[in-house]
Amino acid sequence: MSIEKTDVLRVEDLTIAIDHDGGLRYAVQSLALTVKRGETFALVGESGSGKSMTAMSLLRLLPDALEVVDGKIFLDGVDVNALPESAMQRIRGGRAAMIFQEPGTSLNPVMRVGDQLLEAIRAHTSLRAKPARDKAIEWLKRVGIPEPDVRIDDFSFQFSGGQKQRIMIAMALAAEPDLLVADEPTTALDVTVQAQILDLLADIQKEFGMAVLIITHDLAVVRKVADTVALMRHGEIVETAPAETFFTAPKHPYARELFDAIPTFEKRGRPLSAEGQKRQHERSESEDLPFSEVVLSVQGLRVGYPIRQGWLRRQVGVSQVVSGVSFELRRGQTLALLGGSGCGKTTVAKTLLRLLDGTAVASGLVKLLGVDLLGANRQALMALRANIQIVFQDPFASLDPRMRVGEILEEGVAALIPSLSSIERQGRVAKLLIRVGLPLDTATRYPHEFSGGQRQRIAIARALAVEPRVLILDEPTSALDVSVQAQILDLLHDLQRETGMAYLFITHNFGVVEYFADEVAIMDAGEIVEQGTAEQVLNHASHPVTQRLLEAVPRLTFG
Repeated sequence: MSIEKTDVLRVEDLTIAIDHDGGLRYAVQSLALTVKRGETFALVGESGSGKSMTAMSLLRLLPDALEVVDGKIFLDGVDVNALPESAMQRIRGGRAAMIFQEPGTSLNPVMRVGDQLLEAIRAHTSLRAKPARDKAIEWLKRVGIPEPDVRIDDFSFQFSGGQKQRIMIAMALAAEPDLLVADEPTTALDVTVQAQILDLLADIQKEFGMAVLIITHDLAVVRKVADTVALMRHGEIVETAPAETFFTAPKHPYARELFDAIPTFEKRGRPLSAEGQKRQHERSESEDLPFSEVVLSVQGLRVGYPIRQGWLRRQVGVSQVVSGVSFELRRGQTLALLGGSGCGKTTVAKTLLRLLDGTAVASGLVKLLGVDLLGANRQALMALRANIQIVFQDPFASLDPRMRVGEILEEGVAALIPSLSSIERQGRVAKLLIRVGLPLDTATRYPHEFSGGQRQRIAIARALAVEPRVLILDEPTSALDVSVQAQILDLLHDLQRETGMAYLFITHNFGVVEYFADEVAIMDAGEIVEQGTAEQVLNHASHPVTQRLLEAVPRLTFG
């Protein structure tokens, strides 16, 4: 049965402002868009462009500091800004629902997921008691939660990231809304879970004829799911077009800038950002470093968590997470460690940094610059830690908000290279800030004063402060816009050429791997199931797990 393409959402001249130092500053200006029944409309753009502000305004969820100063928002012909709050409460979750980017912070950690789902069902349907619980179980089953009649009584922390996103989808769809707003619904998910979530949304949309407004900076996802694309920049929509036209013949130069910044196999060896191109032009041509010296050797690494039972919590066994992982990392080389969520990638990284001491049991032979890393005592470990550092996915969470950036950078140097004087440490900090492309006044400012990309540069500078030989990068670009990601990748490539650092790159972004990695290792259920050069693994995969991962990757094609 065909769905009549009537307007579900119509936005006219929407302007959102913030009261800044006594004057108005505009976050969104004169925005107009229309989403029809059964249509997927993608609102794309970089951080700060106004995408999420627009989404929140549709359901009147803007924070107090922001307000709609002009324009109208029509949902099924009703102006939502003219409604009293009591009427809006019936619309939220009933006729319009929203899936947020981070389900972990959107789900109540002290309520069972079933109770949270029942809240939505009771608020927007006539179901009560057992019929309401049956409907909740039906939705959990529908979104792919195993044993839904049992898991309905679990708490959110008992679910994986992908499962929590599925629960959020069940809550949003429980009342079968006319409009679904999905704000970065797959950003933090690995490619297989992302593909499952996108397919699930498409199936449910087709069944109910929902209008879907998806907000994202992932252009590959947009290419896969969108019917119409609107590109935002500085609070304004600069181009709206059918998806096919947008990707094959974009009209606005900004669209082409974004396309050029997307990492692919074909772009290997050349900078992605204008900043990187400038640095390449300024420096003399030099050949890449040969991969000769082994700086990190991992042989038969096994990691497990103790299983404890009884009143005295005695250990009765070990839950194995990593089983016999082996690889070598050479000077100037980048090894990408890939795999689905829960395969053991991050456990490997934390074990190499000795961050799981006391909580996990590790065995095997790990040598950093020829020295036994797992067997090193406290004094030897302190010396080794100067040669292996890490950059985490979320720089804001890993930078102390109470310390100035200069203090953060100095702290690591003082701990690991105590022989340096205060003046020498400050001089090193100044050089580091220049090296990662940050102004010198960065040292006197706090982390919250910087953008996401700048904070990631600070995190990289902190890792480089002790001049490590090995740098572990745990999803360092997954939360960044494509142009900021391009700048970070160019920076990492330049630093590797200058210093010969070896990178262990943990990610689920296959585009980044295609562009950046020299070798690739695929993990599944705690083991490396396939390993080889990037060209071999990505273009001639032999293991079924690798093949499934590659099949799930959304691909971009341009005209």
